[in-house]
Amino acid sequence: MTRGVSPAIGHCELTHLEREPIDVEVTRAQHGTYERVLRDLGCQVEHLAEEPDLPDSVFVEDIAVVLDEVAIITRPGAESRRGERSSIQRALEPHRRLEHIRAPGILDGGDVLVVQKDIYVGLSTRSDDEAVRQLKLIVADLGYTVTGVEVRGCLHLKSAVTAVSEDTLLINPDWIDAADLPGHAFIQVDPTERSAANVVWVGDTVLFAADFPRTGERLSDAGFRTLPVDASELAKAEGALTCCSLIFEAPDRNA
Repeated sequence: MTRGVSPAIGHCELTHLEREPIDVEVTRAQHGTYERVLRDLGCQVEHLAEEPDLPDSVFVEDIAVVLDEVAIITRPGAESRRGERSSIQRALEPHRRLEHIRAPGILDGGDVLVVQKDIYVGLSTRSDDEAVRQLKLIVADLGYTVTGVEVRGCLHLKSAVTAVSEDTLLINPDWIDAADLPGHAFIQVDPTERSAANVVWVGDTVLFAADFPRTGERLSDAGFRTLPVDASELAKAEGALTCCSLIFEAPDRNA
């Protein structure tokens, strides 16, 4: 599930970056290529219409956490983003039972990393302990373990770590402690590419941002099939590859 780029993206929320001009047409072209790559990898892409008055709305990942059994509509840490929820909720209703994070909890989907039955939640400026508590209650009977993880120096947990397989994570150890995610193997980003840990794993392929070729080489050297994707304009809005989609298995209508 993806959404078109808002013409207002230049007014996006920023936490760790200085504001600079964003070329909307280039951003749309890069986003279109991202969607094409997902289709080429076998995904059925449900493209939602852009939200002209919601600058950050292309970053659909932050608005929901989609598990096999349930989708959780988040309560974004930035108040300006809470208007994004209604359209995502409507789009997900045919696919999943829905639950919600309620006030006063705040949660961005970019702070949620799901690795098999482990759910890690980044404790950041956008997500808090109350959301962790609520998430634990929502999945209590589904076999998941939910753990809050301290994040430093970056926007979201998935700025610092993402999965490249069921047991291997790509990590920037300056932004998160590997010891907080026990039981996994780690590949470290190249130290000159601090923002390279955000990748998208689809099937047997890992998509990485084209601006981080050294980290891409580390993944290839580790035996992963990799594919670079240009997301340089989206990065100016503190966006990354995982931010631009909600990827999940379609429900089996014959079950």
